[in-house]
Amino acid sequence: MSIRVAVIGAGSWGTTVAHLAAHNTPTTLWARSAELAEEIHSDHHNSRYLEGFKLHRDLRATSTLEEAVSLADVLVMGVPSHGFRESLEACSKWLRPWVPVVSLTKGLEAGSKLRMSQLVHEVMPGHPVAVLTGPNLAKEILAGQAAAAVVAMADEFMSSELQTIFSSNLFRVYINRDVIGSEMGGVLKNVIAIAAGMADGVGAGDNTRAAVMTRGLAEITRLGVAMGGDPMTFAGLAGMGDLLATCMSKQSRNRYVGEQLGRGRSIDEIIAEMHQVAEGVKSCRTVLELADEYGVEMPIAASVVGVVHGGDTAFDAYRGLISRKPTHEIHPG
Repeated sequence: MSIRVAVIGAGSWGTTVAHLAAHNTPTTLWARSAELAEEIHSDHHNSRYLEGFKLHRDLRATSTLEEAVSLADVLVMGVPSHGFRESLEACSKWLRPWVPVVSLTKGLEAGSKLRMSQLVHEVMPGHPVAVLTGPNLAKEILAGQAAAAVVAMADEFMSSELQTIFSSNLFRVYINRDVIGSEMGGVLKNVIAIAAGMADGVGAGDNTRAAVMTRGLAEITRLGVAMGGDPMTFAGLAGMGDLLATCMSKQSRNRYVGEQLGRGRSIDEIIAEMHQVAEGVKSCRTVLELADEYGVEMPIAASVVGVVHGGDTAFDAYRGLISRKPTHEIHPG
């Protein structure tokens, strides 16, 4: 009997993951909008988020949560962090016991500072949790370009089953037991991507961007390891791989936000014109709170918070970073 997959959230990445899974097993995508669900179901397009891309002909879509969730053998959560808890609570009414939950969301819950996997454990106790993450740009995958991801889960047998569900010839899925590191890599790279975008916006060169990305990876690793992640995770797809793609790609929402900030635009103006969430905007302050809690210094992340939420300019941020006294590269202190 085939494993039935339900994907909650018809944004660009949720739709793409549903498209991938539909190649291997019966998959239903839930969209909040009935019109969008009908377009995906009948026309195999998502013109709101993925204009011009054809979706798998067997992918079903619905705007009725019970229809999507009640028969699911795997629940995939592709909603932004600010709506994650509410969506979990809604799904919990229909989800059968012990069904694994896979998070696609690269953010933290404001206030509680919880990772999405922690939210699943809190809202849906007893359900196994996995994280699917990596350097994955939705439009490139739908265009048929090769990519790779990691499914992180403590249970390797179950993660190998999930690996099969999401893999294709051009989308390779690896296994990693480090849920904390894999999840935090995805969260933290969004903040550094805003900084890299700011460098582009103020007209800095490739040397500056490379320095920001490299020192940003050091910050990601310090906090991730302090929280219990494996340092090797941050040198892999969930860490450096995701960071590189998000900092360099013109498709990256977080990089775009940083670039526009570097050009002098206000954060409110930038967010108002965007159709999708840039998670780094929401999570950067929470990241600094975690860094303070764990005693980890994150000057690049602090500079991003200053620009996004504190009224600083991108030029102010880079002047501040340049004026910092250099320390030991590998063992700062």
